Amino acid sequence: MKLRELMPTTWLLVGLISEALLHFIVPGARLMAAPWILLGLVPMAIGIWINLAADKAFHVTSTTVKPLESSSALVRDGVFSVTRNPMYLGFVLILLGEALLFGSLTPFAVVVAFVIVMDRMYIAREEGMLAEDFGGDWISYAAQTRRWL
Repeated sequence: MKLRELMPTTWLLVGLISEALLHFIVPGARLMAAPWILLGLVPMAIGIWINLAADKAFHVTSTTVKPLESSSALVRDGVFSVTRNPMYLGFVLILLGEALLFGSLTPFAVVVAFVIVMDRMYIAREEGMLAEDFGGDWISYAAQTRRWL
């Protein structure tokens, strides 16, 4: 199996496990202590909400949620009016929340790595496909809406 064939949710799971391993094996500097680490629940909850809202938007428009499959509709409403990639943003927020919950430095490296992997392995290719499928509509949407935030 090629790395590109893995679903982004698999990468999220790998990221969550990697953050835990880094925290327990090589935590690095302690950034926060209890009860402040509980602030990590905020980005986690927002990330989950964003993902659920994006998933619902895909289902309402009857287009695929699966990356690198051709879309039947260009979704621009709801969370897609704020970011072109709400599901990836939601995953990043979930990882950020977990890193905050651990309160140590090294888990944050996973957040950075995840952004790079998603951007290079999925987002760039998906946006190329959307440009091909939706032409001027995509160009207009991309000009008005940021890739991340």
